Amino acid sequence: MGDVIGTSAAKRIAAATAIAGTLDILAAIGLTLFYGGKVDRMLRYVASGPFPGAKDWGAGGAVLGLVVHFALMAIMAAAFVLTADRIAALKARPLLWGIVYGLVTWTAMNLVVVPLRFGTMPSATGIATQLFCHIVLVGLPIAYIARR
Repeated sequence: MGDVIGTSAAKRIAAATAIAGTLDILAAIGLTLFYGGKVDRMLRYVASGPFPGAKDWGAGGAVLGLVVHFALMAIMAAAFVLTADRIAALKARPLLWGIVYGLVTWTAMNLVVVPLRFGTMPSATGIATQLFCHIVLVGLPIAYIARR
């Protein structure tokens, strides 16, 4: 990956994926536990996006859910880092563009991807928690890491 997009960009994408991905999945785990859910079930649900049968795959489905989560985060991180490398304003104002990118990722996931795949829309509580997660735990870390 480093040769194609540059070592610096690859390192920033990897760091943004690891940090934002970890923050976001920890929030998802915390929310799952808070609402009395089971973490392995939540992870299998994540995996069932691209792999519908994963809901019934036990521990393997849960591990796949982590892989899917971090793969999606890598796409989000790469999109921002590579765009920021071409548009200087994104690096100049990471607070603003991190918030905007959090809103963009929230919109993509909650108003496009999830409804198309699962036929559901977020609840009022889901909107609030997901906005927080996408802005504070995803958009801002990615924007500040892209700036480096």
